Amino acid sequence: MFKVGDVEIAAPVFLAPMSGVTDAPFRREADRFGAPAVVTEMVAGAELASETEEFVRRAAPHNGSGPFIVQLVGREPQWMSVGAELAEAAKADIIDINMGCPAKKVTGGQSGCALMREPDLARQLIAATVKATKRPVTVKMRLGWDDGSLNAPEIARIAEGEGAQMITVHGRTRQQLYTGRADWSRIAAAVEAVKLPVIANGDIVDEASARAAMEKSGAVGVMIGRGAEGRPWRPAQIASVMFGTPYAEPAPEQKLASILEQISGSVELYGERLGVRVVRKHIAAFIDAWCEDYELPPMAEARIALCRVDSMSALQDGIVEALAGRRAAA
Repeated sequence: MFKVGDVEIAAPVFLAPMSGVTDAPFRREADRFGAPAVVTEMVAGAELASETEEFVRRAAPHNGSGPFIVQLVGREPQWMSVGAELAEAAKADIIDINMGCPAKKVTGGQSGCALMREPDLARQLIAATVKATKRPVTVKMRLGWDDGSLNAPEIARIAEGEGAQMITVHGRTRQQLYTGRADWSRIAAAVEAVKLPVIANGDIVDEASARAAMEKSGAVGVMIGRGAEGRPWRPAQIASVMFGTPYAEPAPEQKLASILEQISGSVELYGERLGVRVVRKHIAAFIDAWCEDYELPPMAEARIALCRVDSMSALQDGIVEALAGRRAAA
């Protein structure tokens, strides 16, 4: 059993926060398959306070068996405080601070990974968040802004000093975005800099990459991002191999039932018109993963056709029909 503050987690294997991906329906499916911990999309405290529908949905609980972890983003201490208070009121078990997002729309507003260039402000944000809540606070970051400023160890020490309970480090700089390869060995400097548990992130897609990431970084666990798209069972699978948690490989029928449930969950959360549009990226990723996992030819035409469907029932019927023959092959 792994602990973050007073929160017990079956194993240090996390589903990463991903904008447009880790909404409540997707997190719920990952939790059902046995993911030890899942994290919401990032949301700003000011947006939560304004009760803007889009951002309230981002932080919607998945109502699973694992912890409810809300990720906050921002650059103003007062709004990080407000966000932490609201997240705790919403029954969040852990509050994560985003200092790793490389997206221009985030760093352009001097949030996310841009905060790694402002250690003093990073300190203020972490301190304000910790002070505002009784829940454990964690921090997610990158190696640094670029190769000339690999200051993850410095930010990690600041986080530890201000009361954070865990650190996650993505093995790329901001300037790399998602290009090249994550360098897990560079995470080791942050691991050595603090006594807090450090989680490795970046290019972890299966058991082999999870093991390599931990060996090269010295991290105590891993966080899976894009490797879980289309495969909400992947965090549980990795946790089972790495830490011996219970897991049963889902049969094709269970995987299909999961994506159908995700479609209905998306419609319930967003309404039919938006829900069907939002879930399309998940449908596309699921079909690609299905073909790859069962060594089947790509289903490009079916994939495109399904992503044009605009009703829940038609989408569910369409994916069942499209995979009927492929299920037999699997």
